[in-house]
Amino acid sequence: MTCSQLHELIPDYLAGSLMRAAQEEVAAHLATCAGCQQEVANLESMWTQLGSLPKAQPSEASRARFYAMLEAYEHGLQHEPRLAPSWRERFNAWLERWWPKQPLWQLGFAAAFMLLGIFIGQRFTSPSPRGGEIVQMRMDLQNMQQMVALSLLQQPSPSDRLRGVSWVHQMQAPDQEVLNVLLQTLNEDPNVNVRLAAAEALGLYGNEDLVRQGIVASLPRQTSPLVQIRLIILLTELREKKAHAALQQLMQNEQLNQEVRKQAEIGLKELY
Repeated sequence: MTCSQLHELIPDYLAGSLMRAAQEEVAAHLATCAGCQQEVANLESMWTQLGSLPKAQPSEASRARFYAMLEAYEHGLQHEPRLAPSWRERFNAWLERWWPKQPLWQLGFAAAFMLLGIFIGQRFTSPSPRGGEIVQMRMDLQNMQQMVALSLLQQPSPSDRLRGVSWVHQMQAPDQEVLNVLLQTLNEDPNVNVRLAAAEALGLYGNEDLVRQGIVASLPRQTSPLVQIRLIILLTELREKKAHAALQQLMQNEQLNQEVRKQAEIGLKELY
């Protein structure tokens, strides 16, 4: 692991959210790199100091101004003529009290209402057989899963993106849009854990040409030894012959991690 690779992992390392293998790799690098040790120590000290800062208290002058503005506002409300709310305003207020605040819960509620509407529509307007209704419900459920997964994979939080990958695990046949987003996550996500999870999920759909070609193209772009090793093992298990050239190119890197080099040699022998 290089110093730049470790810098990407410092926040997760300090938060204790790294996978065990990544945690051990960071610890091994810190044991031999004084510069990174100092940087981690400085950041840890800064976080500790920030956590111990006292809560800011408003001054007496600020408190007085606040209560003066509050009194003026309440006085204005008392003298403002009020109109009775319309039925639409009352309905919107009632709906707002029940509607979830989180975007992902909103998406889930919307999907549930969509499925309910489709079911009711088919129940009362369509004479189609029961089997056709079940197939349609399964298709709608698949579409809902894909919407949730795509939404989670675009979230700024690594834990949300990990949940998005887990949603892909639940799909029987994700479409090309989901697979492309998963490949993009594998190539570009700044969090090593998320990239590893994306690699595992893509392995479930290794029979797709899009996935196999995407993994081959992703291997030279990876900088984390953990992700490189996982992709090499995955391509070896898939018996992907096109990975031979990518492995040879990887072996030409003189700074390649020794464990990665060993795994690449194994892969070349098994794919020969």
